[in-house]
Amino acid sequence: MYSKFWPKGGLPGILHHYTETLVTFEYTSSAVRQPHSLVFVGGLGDGLATTSYMADLARSLQSTEWSLFTLNLTSSYQSWGLGHLDRDTDEIAQCIRYIKDYKGEKFGNGNGKVVLMGHSTGSQCVVHYLSRPNPHTATASFDSTLEHVDRLALDGAIMQAPVSDREAIQWVLKWGWAGKSPDEIRPIYDQAMALAREAVQKESKFDTLLPLWMTSTICYPSNTPISARRFLSLVSPESPHSPGEDDLFSHDLGDDQLSKTFGLIKQGGLLRHKLMVLFSGADQAVPDWVDKEALLAKWKKATNQDGSEIWDDAHSAVIPNASHALSNDDQAEPRKFLVGKVLGYLQATERV
Repeated sequence: MYSKFWPKGGLPGILHHYTETLVTFEYTSSAVRQPHSLVFVGGLGDGLATTSYMADLARSLQSTEWSLFTLNLTSSYQSWGLGHLDRDTDEIAQCIRYIKDYKGEKFGNGNGKVVLMGHSTGSQCVVHYLSRPNPHTATASFDSTLEHVDRLALDGAIMQAPVSDREAIQWVLKWGWAGKSPDEIRPIYDQAMALAREAVQKESKFDTLLPLWMTSTICYPSNTPISARRFLSLVSPESPHSPGEDDLFSHDLGDDQLSKTFGLIKQGGLLRHKLMVLFSGADQAVPDWVDKEALLAKWKKATNQDGSEIWDDAHSAVIPNASHALSNDDQAEPRKFLVGKVLGYLQATERV
């Protein structure tokens, strides 16, 4: 079905292979010189250009020196339940290296800026990219094909809708989902948790899939296989004291935990400019007990510890009335707000 957010006939661009099997699409034309690049990574279930406000970004950048890239990861579409952040960020690093080489050859000087923007779980990829050892040092026993790669420094980084999967599940367990009551969902959740713990404790070199009837009953898509390991990472039962890899944005994480993620961005040396964060004001995945402004202030404090001052005050914000992906029929103004903030941030990045 034709999407109301994309113009009929589409937008011009170039399809690039950044590995043998993975591609990135660049929205660009020969009419404007575009040495700079905005690389967009979606959330769970996303793939090439599946986040609706990308149409607004692509059109707004047509007359600028920035081209917009959207990419496929191994974990794109229905494969996120088998993925993990090390693989995601390694593949993002491969894409960014390809883009730097491509733009350097095309425009001659190699001075083009690259900004990484993540939506939802794409925001987890942004923090993981900037804060983890470079290259990654851990070896995942369940992913023997993973090849850790060096990650290039970014000229900027943007997070949009950085939500907690753990708190989203807690919201479902409290209020129910898709006509199912909490009393119907909780026993299935507990059963899935027990199976996942047992599978992970066996320390097999293979990942183990949870039954689809269980995960789809809880709230996950019925066509998406989810491994025991990824399930535990997302729901993070040991949080807030020992959060799973995916639990980066829960409101109850303490300063000690945030110092290991946001607090390591400056030390990692992979961000040349500042970190911009846009929170959706009416995000359906955020429980009503979360104070969004207070949460941003908490992340800012962790990011700027030791006097780093790399949090972008000028452009970070809670987007008024914005839904998770700004995809509802009433989201024209929130999308306009988002585009204005992103354009302002990119212009500031050019001056650094």
